[in-house]
Amino acid sequence: MSAASESGPASQVISVSALNQAVSRMLERSFPLAWVSGEISNFTRAASGHWYFTLKDDAAQVRAVMFRGRAQYAGFTPREGDKVEVRALVTLYAPRGDYQLNVEAIRRAGVGNLYEAFLRLKEKLNAEGLFDPARKRPLALFARTVGIVTSPQAAALRDVLSTLRRRAPHVRVILYPAPVQGEGAAQKIAQAIATASARAEADVLLVCRGGGSIEDLWSFNEEVVARAIAACSVPVISGVGHETDVTIADFAADLRAPTPTAAAEMAATPRADWLALLAGQAQLLQRGLQRRLAERAQTLDWLSRRLVSPSAAIAHQRLRLRSMQAGLGHATRIPLAAARHALAQWQIRLGAQLPDTGAARLRLGRDAQRLGLRMASLTASRRQALAALAAQLELLNPQRTLERGYAIVSDARGHVLHSPDELRPRQTITVRLAGGSAEVGVASVQKPLA
Repeated sequence: MSAASESGPASQVISVSALNQAVSRMLERSFPLAWVSGEISNFTRAASGHWYFTLKDDAAQVRAVMFRGRAQYAGFTPREGDKVEVRALVTLYAPRGDYQLNVEAIRRAGVGNLYEAFLRLKEKLNAEGLFDPARKRPLALFARTVGIVTSPQAAALRDVLSTLRRRAPHVRVILYPAPVQGEGAAQKIAQAIATASARAEADVLLVCRGGGSIEDLWSFNEEVVARAIAACSVPVISGVGHETDVTIADFAADLRAPTPTAAAEMAATPRADWLALLAGQAQLLQRGLQRRLAERAQTLDWLSRRLVSPSAAIAHQRLRLRSMQAGLGHATRIPLAAARHALAQWQIRLGAQLPDTGAARLRLGRDAQRLGLRMASLTASRRQALAALAAQLELLNPQRTLERGYAIVSDARGHVLHSPDELRPRQTITVRLAGGSAEVGVASVQKPLA
């Protein structure tokens, strides 16, 4: 295989998380809310209030979870072996990859027998290939013309017309008359459906009649009617009988209504219902958010069961620490003892090799004493000589001369004057005495006679 083929879309690699999330979304889109019956097994009520159990029958089982917000309204707490019916959504718990039922309501078995019969009949007819969901067509958002296949004398026709007049008076109605029971009614119903399909005048076609026994409704269980509905060129709504009545026409139609009145309501949706649809979508969004939060809560429960007690973890680490401490002490004690023994041996050998320093220390002490005496004598003689020189220097100190009455004369630049020849009249000179100095002006200069 070439590298180009290996890198194609078929070889794209995705993570396990992405795969589980994709499968979860597919399951939630493919399987609407449904009632499922079975026997309770492995029931567990978590500390968070969520219920975890297995729903099983003689041949299979499936895990289920009912979160606290739903479980608190259950009205009873199921026990092992209880026969129950749950209203659930098929989901996938992504962290473990487990397929499970997200239960929204639970009741004891026996309440939904009619609905179970409906499911069994649907499964049988679906196996014939006439009710493939892929061929179901959506209804027109805004139907302008509604076709009706029923008897002109049927009470269902009056109900449908009354409903359409009340909900959508602007809608045009076309009646394709046909008997709804009796001999040959099935062929005439199929012919009326074929006529409506050929004309293609209506945006949606209602096939309806009122309630009755299974014999009264048998015309709508005929194969010819189912095939005519499946071949119709416009979307078909089946509104046959009451809510509990189920016919082949219901499964062959694009949409089943529980009653003729409900079929009319589905064909023409008023503004109030559009607003209700928007509110329903908001509720679905809120439910999806709550389900996501509930899944996170379920994950938290799962993780909490795997969480080890902190005290047990600390005790385990304490035992491990003590073991390591004992091993470390044993590992260091022997080398330390050996090192101490070797040190003692070296100290003994060193002591044997050290020379006798006692005589040398005694001789050193005597030499230090003689040196001290010699330094003291020399210092005393030097001090005496210094004192004599200081006395001679004191005799030559100019300050002493000034104290005997002499003075030092200097000019303005500080030069000492030694001769009268250096003086000039009106010159300012400085006379320094023993106690200070004075500025003196020269009046005249007398030179000594020769």
